[in-house]
Amino acid sequence: MDKGTDFIKSSLETREEDSSLRPPSFDSFTGQDKTIERLKVVVGAAKKRGDVLNHILLHGPPGLGKTTLALILANEMQKQVRITSGPVIEKISDLAGLLTNLEEGDILFVDEIHRISRAVEEYLYSAMEDFRIDIMIDQGPNARSVRLNVPRFTLVGATTRTGLLTAPLRSRFTLQTRLDYYCHDELRKIVERTCSLLGVECDRAGASEIARRSRGTPRIVNNLVRFVRDYAQEFGSGKIDSKIAKKALELLEIDESGLDEMDKRILRVMAENYKGGPVGLSTIAVAVGEEAETLEEVHEPYLIQEGFIKRTPQGRVLTDKSWHICGIELPKNEDSLF
Repeated sequence: MDKGTDFIKSSLETREEDSSLRPPSFDSFTGQDKTIERLKVVVGAAKKRGDVLNHILLHGPPGLGKTTLALILANEMQKQVRITSGPVIEKISDLAGLLTNLEEGDILFVDEIHRISRAVEEYLYSAMEDFRIDIMIDQGPNARSVRLNVPRFTLVGATTRTGLLTAPLRSRFTLQTRLDYYCHDELRKIVERTCSLLGVECDRAGASEIARRSRGTPRIVNNLVRFVRDYAQEFGSGKIDSKIAKKALELLEIDESGLDEMDKRILRVMAENYKGGPVGLSTIAVAVGEEAETLEEVHEPYLIQEGFIKRTPQGRVLTDKSWHICGIELPKNEDSLF
């Protein structure tokens, strides 16, 4: 077998491993209890009626299981799922191709649906409500409308930015449910399940150590588990315990609070250069050499949730907790900011 074939085989095995980590049913899904309960209601009722699921919108931070839930919905309904994303559907022909290839009851999962073009969105309205698309062919005097009937399908939309969805599109989703960050116990259970599926021995202390530094996100949990597994195989016996987990995560510069190198750089810049704020997001972005959107979408939500930063009308401000993380004494004359 040549190197190219070896590489292809390795890539396929990695994809299969990623897919195998996804829970296949509601019962095996950890966390998001309210969302799971709501989805069980709509799935159970649709099955009893022998009907198609109504359209569903899943929103919340990235990495919390929106794609996994779409796959579970398809499994529970025993239907096929077609996965795409908003930016990919650029033209009406793209949308028509997706919808006409579906069968009755199939699920179309559109990730980052808020990024779908407005022109395509207009056609999506009639597809969601009336299961048809009216397409204009030619221009001028020769223009004519052609109606395409599409199978009754379920649109499952996922977005990290609900506020960017237009009101007409958002209102067409019968069920809208938010996914929140996971608690420590839920993340520990996910670590233990992932280790079991990967065939890695992991004790409770090691699982807790990884969970503590995973920022409340299952996707990060699984990424960290893989790295800690590699570290344990390279520098240990292959078993993940608290000591091995700590050393592996220190190598990644992820501390016990789940803060990575960029998080700590943001806090340090605010403390040293701007006396804890208030300071604007664009100013912080320039100071740390990162895009403002990346800071706002990737780093800031966790820093705010964990109480390291707070937003004010004047800008971002450090909390007392952040000064301790930075190892800098809180200036006495800045107490009024907090």
